Amino acid sequence: MLVRSASWSGRRVLITGHTGFKGGWLAMWLHSLGAKVAGFALPPPTNPNLFEQAKLDQMLSHVEGDVRDLGAVEAVIRDFRPEVVFHLAAQPLVRYSYDHPVETYATNVMGTVHVLEAARHSDCVRAVVCVTTDKCYENREWVWPYRETDPMGGHDPYSSSKGAAEIAIAAYRSS
Repeated sequence: MLVRSASWSGRRVLITGHTGFKGGWLAMWLHSLGAKVAGFALPPPTNPNLFEQAKLDQMLSHVEGDVRDLGAVEAVIRDFRPEVVFHLAAQPLVRYSYDHPVETYATNVMGTVHVLEAARHSDCVRAVVCVTTDKCYENREWVWPYRETDPMGGHDPYSSSKGAAEIAIAAYRSS
């Protein structure tokens, strides 16, 4: 078994974006491994949605909030006291980003910075896992998968916001 339940049993884990598809599945998986899970996110983005169908609000501590609000991010970390933070909250749609670039950059870049800053100032967070996308890399239209050594890029607000988030993550990690 690649993941041992004992590693997660009783561990306090915060997931941003738990009302989305990937965050919802991560929340269920960590809950099944025995973790104490809290989620911080906007309301579910679709109807129907995994959050309501799986009754995730019964498995975790659900806090509605926006990663663009630093005070709200700080409050959920202060109140829940997670050891591990999985940051999945994002504006995830390329087409939407063309019509709403400011919201896309605010969520994907500054939302990430807010999570990292709140974690940096906490006395409980031991690890932060930030999830972005392969769209953060310069699009070369080739058939090979992108590598973490490829240059950041993006021809649209979504992709470039994810590249910028990766640069911010690297800066926090290095400093």
